Amino acid sequence: MSDTPSDPMLGRLIDGRYQVRSRIARGGMATVYLATDLRLERRVAIKIMHGHLADDNTFKSRFVQEARSAARLAHPNVVNVFDQGQDADMAYLVMEYLPGITLRDLIKDYGRLTPEQTMDILTAVLSGLAAAHKAGIVHRDLKPENVLLADDGRIKLGDFGLARAASNNTATGQALLGTIAYLSPELVTRGVADARSDIYALGIMTYEMLTGEQPYVGEAPMQIAYQHANDTVPMPSATVPGSPAQFDDLVAWATARDPEDRPRDARVMLDRLLSGEPLGSPESGSVRGGAGATLASADQATTVLTNDAHAATMVLPGEYSDIADAETQIFGSTPLAAGAATAGSSGSEPPTEHGALLATKADKRKRRGYLLFVVILLVAALAGGTGWYFGVGPGSQVAVAKTVGLPQEKATQKLTALGFEVVPVKRTDPEIAPGTVIASDPSGGNAPKGSRITIFVSIGPKILQVPDVIGAPESDARAQLAEFSIGESIREFSTGAPLDTVMAVLDATGNPVGPELAERAPVTLLVSAGVIPDVAGQTVDEATATLDAVGLHAEAGERVFSDDFADGAVIMALAPSEAAVRVGDTLTLRISKGPDVVEVPNVITGQTIASARKQLEALGFVVTSNVPQFLEGAVVAGAQDVDAGKMAKRGSTISVNFY
Repeated sequence: MSDTPSDPMLGRLIDGRYQVRSRIARGGMATVYLATDLRLERRVAIKIMHGHLADDNTFKSRFVQEARSAARLAHPNVVNVFDQGQDADMAYLVMEYLPGITLRDLIKDYGRLTPEQTMDILTAVLSGLAAAHKAGIVHRDLKPENVLLADDGRIKLGDFGLARAASNNTATGQALLGTIAYLSPELVTRGVADARSDIYALGIMTYEMLTGEQPYVGEAPMQIAYQHANDTVPMPSATVPGSPAQFDDLVAWATARDPEDRPRDARVMLDRLLSGEPLGSPESGSVRGGAGATLASADQATTVLTNDAHAATMVLPGEYSDIADAETQIFGSTPLAAGAATAGSSGSEPPTEHGALLATKADKRKRRGYLLFVVILLVAALAGGTGWYFGVGPGSQVAVAKTVGLPQEKATQKLTALGFEVVPVKRTDPEIAPGTVIASDPSGGNAPKGSRITIFVSIGPKILQVPDVIGAPESDARAQLAEFSIGESIREFSTGAPLDTVMAVLDATGNPVGPELAERAPVTLLVSAGVIPDVAGQTVDEATATLDAVGLHAEAGERVFSDDFADGAVIMALAPSEAAVRVGDTLTLRISKGPDVVEVPNVITGQTIASARKQLEALGFVVTSNVPQFLEGAVVAGAQDVDAGKMAKRGSTISVNFY
């Protein structure tokens, strides 16, 4: 689903820590966004419950339960949950971000999967599900949409406890249909679920991976539910001829209508799958195809061994099949005929010579028998030794456990317990926390017991030298700082830096960066916006338009007298404080009231110099006189040097004298 400008969450900072970047997906209960954890400087997926569900305690409790369930699981095949909280009226859940697709997307793209692909995915899902079952957690919503296939090859199980319905009363809809396709019979008939219900859903998923379709379809959800409760899931080979018989047995075992006939949990099923033993429960009749073939092969091996031993006894004389045949070949007749001929003819070979020849042949047969017996013993010993070496000895093949996402110590213990030699290699990573396994070589499959497994362990992001870009054009600076996360530039007015050149590089706290910084760390460029335009002498409207053109706002301020600017003209634009002026700031306009002048009154109309002084000083003039001050109250003013009725500037001097 593409981002829309109307989404109010885009760009929002949640709980002062998680900066929302883009929308990943939207469901009936929550929306998932890609966000940046500003504290740990890594990408995360943040799931935010829809606002209209915030007052529903049932949904809120299930939302929190998902966080608690997943947080109890530390397993490479389970999506990690990092945090859970409430920001105002918004409940959120912070999870590991896995760029990639879901199993549903894979099935849609390929139609159906190969047995090898199915085996890989099934093993990974069973591993994660086994960890959940061991922790006492039943997933209850196992389906291809909840199996995540990361771009780096990791396979993870997610969405523990997430309710897909829009409300408590929802009975239809695509989300519910998707869930019904994987409901076990006991959930349909009795509404109860345990680990074996997850196994049933996994069996349906296995059928779907191999065939590209679900075993039951119907126009209404109740039709599908009825088939789950009353029908036997068909074999994959019935839909896709040539599908391995072992998968028929696995699907039959996992989807048995009676939960008692299924594996009791994912660990039992996983162990049986990896051991090569027959799949299914013979007592329940769920063994079909491949398992039967395996048992038949064992019987045949026993029979062949018996026949071979008997045949070895039969052919010891070489070309003779038994003693009677040998005597016939030696004497030209059976022993009885030879005896008769001896009794009736004196020219025949004496019987004793015949007996000696027969004894010689018998000795040869005996020696050959001992030799063949010794050869059989040697072959058996060699076969046994070879079987031991490749079965449980140093040459045996062992499944390489998944260790991605595990702490180094736990990953080492896990691989060592399987008999591998573990070699840790440190590697920088801008997203994975230090001490966590990033990858392994080999990353999966089987490897000889005792062989070397290399695990790559994160030491955090690479520390880089920060290029000196002060004074460089903004475009050049961005190219040189490409290994960092560069945000939107801040433009600041300056008299000393040319337009569009970099004045500083700021870190996430707003302070200038040092000489070194972690890769992909957020940085902000402080770029020169040039000089603030001079608006002195312009009208208020003209000054406002001039400042708006460079990204500044203007507001009218106080009006003051000015000898230099006419009434109504702008004297200057003032910044709100001593801080530097940046694009988007507001400046205050100081406006002129014109020169400060006043009309001079007539002060020589029979009043004393003292009263004239008082009248002129009240108007702001400076008064001088040729009469001593102590006589001003007694002397009548006779002349003023600025004629009455003229305009004079406040503060100017007027002389009042006596004639």
